[in-house]
Order: sequence, then C-alpha cells, then structure tokens
Amino acid sequence: MDLTLFLVVLVIVIALGFDFTNGFHDAANAIATSVSTRALTPRVALGMAAIMNVIGALLGTEVAKTIGEGIIDISQFTTSTDHVMQVHGLGIILAALIGAIAWNLITWWLGLPSSSSHALIGGLVGAGLASSTAVLWSGIGWQVIVPMFASPVVGFGLAYVLMKIVLFFVRQLPYHRTMRKFRLAQTVSAAAMALGHGLQDAQKTMGIIVMALLAGGYGETHNIYVNGELTIPLWVKIAAALAISAGTYSGGWRIMRTLGRKVIELDPARGFVAESVAASVLYLTAFVIHAPISTTHTITSAIMGVGATKRLSAVRWGVAGNIVVAWFLTLPAAAGVAAIMYLLVSLVLP
Repeated sequence: MDLTLFLVVLVIVIALGFDFTNGFHDAANAIATSVSTRALTPRVALGMAAIMNVIGALLGTEVAKTIGEGIIDISQFTTSTDHVMQVHGLGIILAALIGAIAWNLITWWLGLPSSSSHALIGGLVGAGLASSTAVLWSGIGWQVIVPMFASPVVGFGLAYVLMKIVLFFVRQLPYHRTMRKFRLAQTVSAAAMALGHGLQDAQKTMGIIVMALLAGGYGETHNIYVNGELTIPLWVKIAAALAISAGTYSGGWRIMRTLGRKVIELDPARGFVAESVAASVLYLTAFVIHAPISTTHTITSAIMGVGATKRLSAVRWGVAGNIVVAWFLTLPAAAGVAAIMYLLVSLVLP
C-alpha cells in the first residue's frame, strides 16, 4: 500500500471515529429532554435516536457539500497528480480531524454540550492556516459564523414564544393528564430531533471523507463530480450514518445530565416544545440554507427559552454561562489543536 492510499484509508477511519464521537457527544441533543421528563427510558431513547440518525443521514447532502467545498480551498491538492501534493493535502485533513476529536473528548469529559460541528470547522480552519492553505472566509462568515449566532437566538426566541402560546391554551386543563399527553408527544419530537441530528451532523463527516478521496486522487474512480457538481457516494453516506448511529447508541451520559437537569428541570410540555423548535431549525438550515449549524447550540438555547417562561431565575444561568463559554472557545480551541497537529504531522510527511 503506497503512502497516499494509506493516508486516504487512515483519514476515512479517523473521520468515522470523529463521527462516532459526534454521536455519543451529541446523543444528549436528541434525547436529554425526553429522558429527563421520563417520556422515554434512556436505552429506548438511545435506540430510537440511533435509528433516526441513520434515516436523517440519508436524506440530504447539501451540508456535506458545504463542508467539502466551503471551508478551505484544497483544489491545489485535488487537481494535482503529484504524490507529495496529495500527501500534503491529506495531512491537512488528518490534522483537522484530530483537532476536532480532541476538543470533543475534552468537552465530553467536562460534561459541556459544545458543538462537534464547530469543532470540525475550527479544525479545518486551523490546519488550513498552519499549512498556508486558503481559508474561504466569506463562506465561513455566511454559513458558519452568522448561523452560529443566529440559531441560538432563533431557538431561544421561538421556544419562548411557542411555550407561552402552549401555556395559554392548556392553562385550564388538568395538569397531570395534560403532562401525560405531552409525554407521549415527546416520543415524536425526540424522534424529529434525532432525525435532524443525523441530517446535519452525519453530513459533515461525509464532506470530510469526500475531501480525502479528492485529495488522494480518487475523485474520478468514485464519481465525486457528476456534470461538474459535487456528489456523495452511497457507501460514504451509509458509513457516516452507521458511525454516528453507533456513537449515539453508546450514549453521552455526562452531557445528557447537563442538558436534561442542570440547565433547568423540564416538564413534558417544555421538553416537547424545545425539541420541536430545535428540530424545525435543523430542517430549515439543512434543506433551505445548507448551513452546517450546531445541533447542540440549537437545542440548548431552546431549552433555555422554554425554561425562561417559568421565570428567569428558573434557568440556572451559571451553568448556561459555562455552556456559552464552551461555544465561543470551540472554534479557536479546535483550530489551535489542529494547527499544532498539522505542524507535527508535516514533520513526518515527505
């Protein structure tokens, strides 16, 4: 096996490893509210989320194309037949993945629901800067930075307003009977959230794998470009879907406790609204805007929004503040780790 093929295989394996860490890191996104309100048992919720992750991952490719083409410009490597150039391009992708995985593991250990998506994007930017590869700042601005700030604001605002409307209509209904109905409804909203998680997050790994195939000179053999348009091979979709599903089923208990109970004690009505709002935002950005937004940011802000309808003090703002700090640190931290990894990787590459 020559070095180029070895690196392509290594990057694909590590990309699927990142996808797995994305699954267990972000499992809480889909099911924390349903588990905390006892709408679903943890294992049933994880099994359902894993299945919906697979289905969601197969529903679209636009976010994958954004990751594959819209963050850094690797065209100088993908169009080259020079072995050294191909290896160099693969080294950049490898360093980006290691940076993203490292930050995922750090925040998972600390129990902080940070964004796997932004860790991956930060990794690409850091490795790109360290290697003097062109970073596509305009694309990052409109499709990463703007949604990074907009999606939590939209999630919080919509959840707050919708929860107020729901509370108005159920204000005279028997509390316990109404909560039982919302608990049943949460099985649907949790499934919708898991579908959105697969739709958004599995596609990011697909984009990385396609980048590796192109950088390694395997674009034509895998029909990556059809009529000038980037396509995602079916085997890449299935591999990414299964990896994130397996990660989700393994569970992210530390982060689940943070989202499910430490931010606010949720009742089934608030859990249903938070999941419904977050899932709607994920679908909108994936199908309409094609932006790789953070499922973590979206569901966390929605939880804060429904919580604020009780009273502002019901939200544990100290915990929320720690989460927001992790959000802001994710891009630069993952970029820093990726830049260091690229410098180390480049020492052993030809």
